[in-house]
Amino acid sequence: MNAAAMHRIGIAGGDVEFACASGDTLLRAAQRAGLGFPYECNVGSCGNCRFELIEGNVATAWPEAPGLSEKDRQRGRHLGCQSHPTSDCTIKLRLGERYVPPQRPRRGGAVLAERRAITHDLHEFRFALDAPQAFEPGQYALAWLPGVAGPRAWSMSNTVADAWEFQVRRVPGGAGSTALFDGLHVGQRIELDGPYGMAWLRRDAPRDLLCIAGGSGLAPMVSIARAAALDAGLVTRRLHFVYGARTPADVCGQDMLEALPGWGERIDYSACVSMPTPEWQGASGFVHEHALALHGPRLAALEIYFAGPPAMATAVQRMLQEAGVPPEQQHFDAFF
Repeated sequence: MNAAAMHRIGIAGGDVEFACASGDTLLRAAQRAGLGFPYECNVGSCGNCRFELIEGNVATAWPEAPGLSEKDRQRGRHLGCQSHPTSDCTIKLRLGERYVPPQRPRRGGAVLAERRAITHDLHEFRFALDAPQAFEPGQYALAWLPGVAGPRAWSMSNTVADAWEFQVRRVPGGAGSTALFDGLHVGQRIELDGPYGMAWLRRDAPRDLLCIAGGSGLAPMVSIARAAALDAGLVTRRLHFVYGARTPADVCGQDMLEALPGWGERIDYSACVSMPTPEWQGASGFVHEHALALHGPRLAALEIYFAGPPAMATAVQRMLQEAGVPPEQQHFDAFF
């Protein structure tokens, strides 16, 4: 974008300001500037990026976004992830240290280089980036697909900066997954923007790790496991991996862990299914129940990462709270 499309965004009550292109959102531009603009979902649903517009004008990409209540709208509040500036602006919000990006996000082009099936409806897609972009294991990116309105959030499953791999589940009738699975072919280009998210691997935490995953939440947990297995500073830590699936046909991920150094010694994997078949010999039930059964007495002594469908994430969070796990030892990104 040219210089004429850039707008100055000032934060009321301080001397902080940043530049935002007219086609960018206030949230993502602030993150690119290294500022701790609060957020969670990045797609208009959670409301954590609310701000008050004091001066100037913004355009809203999704006026009906559920992250804003009618009272919010009456009070002149907007969502940072949905607001594009049309002039210089002054906004009111409180920056947070925990939202400062460990890697500043960038938007750029990428080419689909490879895809492979993990299960009948979960595939891994590898995109070669036009320019390397580092990310922390556990983070996600926003993807713009041809013919699809708005971006889709996908978590990286690998650890390298020159290519990002995503494990995406086909959602019946879903515009994004249909465009990806049926419309995108090897060699085609898309736009990616990232990294984002706060559920990244805390390498300085002194505790053993527990990764809890369900569905395509496998991706960020695998990224964390891969990084932890290869990080010289973490080789003394144990890593427990618990995966929850609907049916035995949906169980996956163990082969990815078996390929890591430390498998069977300091890395273990356990799966459960909520809809078992008569032939299933493993654990049955929900993944939060299985994780509690396996690690209940020592949960509060672990650094815990989890990802999966919203209902699963809510159940895991409630279980951890009841188990007395301090909030600062729980890491997840809210998706809706």
